[in-house]
Amino acid sequence: MVMGLLRKLFTPGWVMRRHFTPAVLTEIENAIAQVELRHAGEICFAVENALELADLRAGLTPRARALEVFGLMRVWDTEANNGVLVYVLFAERAVEIVADRGISRVVPQEDWARVCTEVEQDFHAGRFREGSLKAVREIAKLLEKHFPHLHGDGNELPDQPLLL
Repeated sequence: MVMGLLRKLFTPGWVMRRHFTPAVLTEIENAIAQVELRHAGEICFAVENALELADLRAGLTPRARALEVFGLMRVWDTEANNGVLVYVLFAERAVEIVADRGISRVVPQEDWARVCTEVEQDFHAGRFREGSLKAVREIAKLLEKHFPHLHGDGNELPDQPLLL
């Protein structure tokens, strides 16, 4: 318990950037761009090093923060309400997937939870690149099933991952 709190408070940003290098971020961006050619959804990816002390004291959960980031990044702002955010809280190795209402209606929460669990296992093993790319691929499979690509679909949201 104490070690977990210390890790949350004192994980320096350079540790996160050592795993999410410019090359890894470019790979994630390219993967998002490639899979978005096969479905009508929009995938966004954000990595945050750790929550602030005040947020920890207030009991902010990774899920609640992911919902905040979903709004801040305007992932909800798509024509078909088909945006999906992958939110990574690095210090906790936590992964949250937030899907807009158009997708939430057809993709069960259990599917998102399965993807999060698989990716978190990779992260706990130190495989951040592999886990991140897995997240993009697995989300794409769900979107291809429920939101096939339509002629004229445009890219409404940036593909570039965001380091917070």
